[in-house]
Amino acid sequence: MNRIYHALLVVLAFEMGVLLLYLPWSIYWEQNFFLNHYPLLRSILLHPSFRGAVSGIGILDILLAIRWIGSRPDPGRVPPA
Repeated sequence: MNRIYHALLVVLAFEMGVLLLYLPWSIYWEQNFFLNHYPLLRSILLHPSFRGAVSGIGILDILLAIRWIGSRPDPGRVPPA
């Protein structure tokens, strides 16, 4: 079960990273519910620096998933019971 959990966690982290990397620069970012109902958020959410910050979080998420793929538990270490 631990292997399945680990694999799902890696896939989820990678998927969220790709989504956060791509979404701020897509057309869906500019046509969302919050921009139409809260015009004060428009200047913040559409600013390139904010989009870059969200994309940077996506890159960190992808790197975290890659690190989780490479990490393996030490075979000499026995987990506590």
